[in-house]
Amino acid sequence: MKTYDVIGVGNALVDQEFKVTDEFLTRHNIEKSIMTLLDEAQQQLLLAELHKEFTLEKRVGGGSAANSLVAFSQFGGKAFYCCKVANDDDGNFYQQDLDRAGVATHLVKQNNDGHTGKCVVMVTPDAERTMCTFLGITIDFSTDELEPAVVADSQYLYIEGYLATSEIARAAVREARDVAEKNNTKIALTFSDSSMVKYFKEGLDEFLTPGVDVLFCNQEEAEIYTGKEGIEPAMEALLQFARQVVITRGKNGALIGTKERRIQVPGFKVQAIDTNGAGDMFAGAYLFGITQGLTPAQAGTLASRSAAAVVSNYGPRLSIEQQQDILAELNLVEELAAS
Repeated sequence: MKTYDVIGVGNALVDQEFKVTDEFLTRHNIEKSIMTLLDEAQQQLLLAELHKEFTLEKRVGGGSAANSLVAFSQFGGKAFYCCKVANDDDGNFYQQDLDRAGVATHLVKQNNDGHTGKCVVMVTPDAERTMCTFLGITIDFSTDELEPAVVADSQYLYIEGYLATSEIARAAVREARDVAEKNNTKIALTFSDSSMVKYFKEGLDEFLTPGVDVLFCNQEEAEIYTGKEGIEPAMEALLQFARQVVITRGKNGALIGTKERRIQVPGFKVQAIDTNGAGDMFAGAYLFGITQGLTPAQAGTLASRSAAAVVSNYGPRLSIEQQQDILAELNLVEELAAS
């Protein structure tokens, strides 16, 4: 038995979320529905413009893999996160945020000068999220932040696609993969955002080589990455790189594929108000399910229901109580206890 169910590697970002208008995005030449990287001065100018017109809705810990691991831990899994923060107010906030969620880290050992990364999340009336990110010190995520012994002592290594933007982060992922492969730790990867597929495909190619156990992406990302139109052709192409591919489809649920079979995961009808964190929640819930003995179909249903719940709220996360209510709603509490 390994100590941890999942160890994640990814960016550490503090999210600041605003409700905005489409007109604001157009006026400031911000590409809608994707993540755009900014330097600190650009982000500060954007924040100044936002504060003129809108109210800050929420400040929360963020980062794609971190959101997934918070969901994973709050369901009851054992998670560890490798990331990098600065010795500043945001860094302290981030560490405390993960501590409250039950995600283990070694952040207490870090004493880094600089600025913790921040992500400005702008939600339009159609519930679409648009992000402008200053990576700060997390751009220097490297092998120094890895915990190889924990990688070896985990069921899964979970890799965030956003790390594809940095050469030293890609080197850290290579080392983490090497440790995982030598210690029978399975590997899962998320593409994280369509911007990664559009602009950093070579980095994702590297993450996928020589293959992963589980790949998470949405249909748009799958089609862009493979150059195939339609979910089934894209699925076939992605299965060259992954033993299992999970393609999310928003309100239509998801498709889980292996070379032998396909599983259609149902969607859940809700009033969407903020899509920020939907994919992260799906991945965290799915990983929880498959590491705790649920079938892929059960894990997929749990993930779909959880993603539907998170888009019904502002922000990328649910409370522990909300997640435990979902387990009860789907009659999974006793099954998980017996597994």
